Amino acid sequence: MTHDLVIIGAGPAGMAAALAAAKLGLKTAVFDEQSRPGGQIYRNVGDVAPQVGRLLGSDYLHGRPLAARFLHAGIDRHLATTVWDITPDLTVSAIAGGRNFQLRAPQLIVATGAMERASPLPGWTLPGVLNAGAAQIALKSSGSIPSGRIVLAGCGPLLLLVACQLLAAGADIAGIVETAPAANRRAALPAMAGALLAPKLLAKGLAMIRRIRRARVPWFIEATDIAIEGDERAEALRFTVAGERKRIAADIVLLHHGVVPNTQISRLLRVEHAWDDAQQAWRPHQDVFGETSLSGFRIAGDGGGIAGVLAAATSGELAAIGAAYALGRVSFEERDRLTKAPRRALRGQLRIRPFLDALYRPPDWITAPSGETIVCRCEEVSAQEIARMVDLGCLGPNQTKFFSRCGMGPCQGRICGLGVTGILARELSMTPAAVGAYRIRSPLKPVPLAAIGCVPAKESETPR
Repeated sequence: MTHDLVIIGAGPAGMAAALAAAKLGLKTAVFDEQSRPGGQIYRNVGDVAPQVGRLLGSDYLHGRPLAARFLHAGIDRHLATTVWDITPDLTVSAIAGGRNFQLRAPQLIVATGAMERASPLPGWTLPGVLNAGAAQIALKSSGSIPSGRIVLAGCGPLLLLVACQLLAAGADIAGIVETAPAANRRAALPAMAGALLAPKLLAKGLAMIRRIRRARVPWFIEATDIAIEGDERAEALRFTVAGERKRIAADIVLLHHGVVPNTQISRLLRVEHAWDDAQQAWRPHQDVFGETSLSGFRIAGDGGGIAGVLAAATSGELAAIGAAYALGRVSFEERDRLTKAPRRALRGQLRIRPFLDALYRPPDWITAPSGETIVCRCEEVSAQEIARMVDLGCLGPNQTKFFSRCGMGPCQGRICGLGVTGILARELSMTPAAVGAYRIRSPLKPVPLAAIGCVPAKESETPR
């Protein structure tokens, strides 16, 4: 072993973990698929054009000093590198520049963050339909925005944030269609007291609402029966509000129903998971230092449960301190002293979470779609085909995969996994926890056969 710690992911959690580890004297290697640090939240933050940075706002630019410190900290960086396998002894297999190599350390922190929840509804596979996060990525990466009339549909804070950013960039927003049920507001009321202890975050939300209202964007709430119309591409969004059918012409439809933890690696390593009913997603079991049920394997950031960018960075710092303690680099007393401030900060950062989880809980027809709606885009498997698997005796996602090929495409179940669990839970009258999830296998990402078959390069020869 040439390193004390390997970190996968150079977003806010990964960068914070790497900086904390370096400060504690740990020799650390960081892997990330992007060529620059920042992850999805701070994508391209170190090189973004000034005018685009202003459009994206202060929360985005907050990541610039973090990325700068990361780049100048003397950390062993493997950027533009794809991790495709991790074994239970924490050996990481990766490919960069067409070359395969392996690295192993006694401590591993996975900081791969969150993914946008799929929004399976009629027409969502048409050209011109994107996740809202994809539009944000285009703005961060190249300063580009979608052309034509844009309709945003779904629920969650990111939907409003993207709408504000697109408005600031001069985009033509034809409407916002929110799908959060009325029952969500009632369910969120008991959590309001905690949310009031996070006044800055509430103020940001209210500012976004005011910005959209000032722009006079048509805004509909509690929408149901949503479908995207179009033959060759998206042409309009139709929906029902208060019993009345409505239609908005659109060239681009941006969908968003929140984000969920990226659990592909934790599933691969077979650590314990639990179903989080509040977030309607799986999350791995962790202690306060991010350690899972596999010794030495830690998770930092939204991969362990959606908590936001500030909490992600704080959890990265805690995971690094936990790794240093496990390696004997800090004493028990020193560990507790170092963690006092970040643990206090994390409690404050999490105060608003129960309120947001309840207010923006996705509707049941998203988490468990029905009818001819495509659920598995890779293999074009519909919700009704998945439901029929129950009649064949399928009791879980892995049997369903075997009989229907749902989840066997290039995304390896990332998009359809939660939907399949939701459909089976409904059809079997079981809880999602009882139904379970896909069993993840290597490779984590599509890689050339040569990468799997070749002899790994020696660590001294690994690309930098």
